Amino acid sequence: MPVRIEEFESGELPSGPSVPEQILTYLYANRDKAFTRSEIATGTDEDPNTVGTALSRLKQRNLVRHKGEYWAITNDLDRVADAYTLHSITERLDEGDGGIDPEEWDTATPDETHPSERDE
Repeated sequence: MPVRIEEFESGELPSGPSVPEQILTYLYANRDKAFTRSEIATGTDEDPNTVGTALSRLKQRNLVRHKGEYWAITNDLDRVADAYTLHSITERLDEGDGGIDPEEWDTATPDETHPSERDE
């Protein structure tokens, strides 16, 4: 969905569910069916390429199934619920502390060496 250039320039962009969230919600609501990527894109009003990328990532996490050109939500709905719970907790923690700055994280974490490489 396009945004006005003023919104883009000011950084006041609309927020809402991510594409993976929209896909899972759509597939869950229609869990008795399987859809093509373009049907999911139409159903979620998102770009088909973006939907394709999200579907691949969801498949890697075993949250969706894929056969031929069709996609459906996983049979393991507990897995979907657990993923949603983890996502919700992570969002709340990020809101509470501002999230993790990757550069700060890199400087604070110790270098990890494999036990076989350590001097004894």
